[in-house]
Amino acid sequence: MPPVLTSTFVKGGEIGYSRDGNPTWSALEETIGALEGGRALVFSSGMGAASAVLGAVALGSVVAAPLDAYTGVRFLLTDLEKKGRVRFAPIDVTDPGGVLDAIGSNDLLWLESPTNPMLRIADIELLATGAHERGARVVVDNTFATPLLQNPLELGADVVVHSITKYLAGHSDVLLGAIVTRDDDLFDEYYAARVLGGAIPGPMETFLALRGIRTLGVRLERQMANAVILAERLDADPRVTKVRYPGLTDDPGHDLASRQMRGFGAIVSFELPSVEASDALCAAVRLIVHTTSLGGVETSLERRGTWEGEETTPGSLIRMSVGCENVNDLWSDLSSALGPPSRA
Repeated sequence: MPPVLTSTFVKGGEIGYSRDGNPTWSALEETIGALEGGRALVFSSGMGAASAVLGAVALGSVVAAPLDAYTGVRFLLTDLEKKGRVRFAPIDVTDPGGVLDAIGSNDLLWLESPTNPMLRIADIELLATGAHERGARVVVDNTFATPLLQNPLELGADVVVHSITKYLAGHSDVLLGAIVTRDDDLFDEYYAARVLGGAIPGPMETFLALRGIRTLGVRLERQMANAVILAERLDADPRVTKVRYPGLTDDPGHDLASRQMRGFGAIVSFELPSVEASDALCAAVRLIVHTTSLGGVETSLERRGTWEGEETTPGSLIRMSVGCENVNDLWSDLSSALGPPSRA
């Protein structure tokens, strides 16, 4: 499908106005919907999608979301709580009992698995079952796993959210988001929110995302292969104090991720002895890009604690999005940036 660059449509056709739809959007929606097993709606950004979902929550409801969820989502929930719209309940997704105790009828459970940036793994099927028994709705942000590694709707979720900006588009050149659901009433509600709120995608962005999805499989395969090697090397390096990656056999989420996912993803988080050491590494890398965001073909990293709202994240934690470069070139860059081994 080419980019359909128009703001108006001839009256009497399938699309009445360009805020209602676009053939290029439709092609991307069909693709993402098929990958996730539901009906998809594309938005101008991941936060546009998240805002539509959270805006549909009933007044006064509890929204339970991970302590280490994406900061934009947590900021939005905090703002909605200040305005009296919802009550935000931070949760540890690895504590199912605590998660389910936080929600009741008409509430919303918002999950990430793996979480950002701590890479905690939630038992989506268990939590979805428990949430539905309590009358709550379940949303899963599947950005880190992508539909190739995990399908939350198959595990019982009601809604899946994506930042297409990341792995789906895959080239760090667009901002887009998506919602996927099998519930026709929810779909209609989110569609109305997009039309009325105006968080519509551009045709060029959706065209680029469609092009990016064509290589998602090969990109992700290479990125995960690199991530496993780098995680193992970092884990064995005495200059590194902790590595978080569900692909490591001693990671707390390894067993659950092995059952729930078809791969462990390409995000590796690791900690150094101090904030200063982490900042020095981020400044010293040359091949790896020191930047925020993730999911592109290039490897990038940043110390998450530099951002407001990351107070619960370990200060020295570096989140690394592993790309498609030669893994030995990546390790050479990392190892050099880590500096000389400390002497006892």
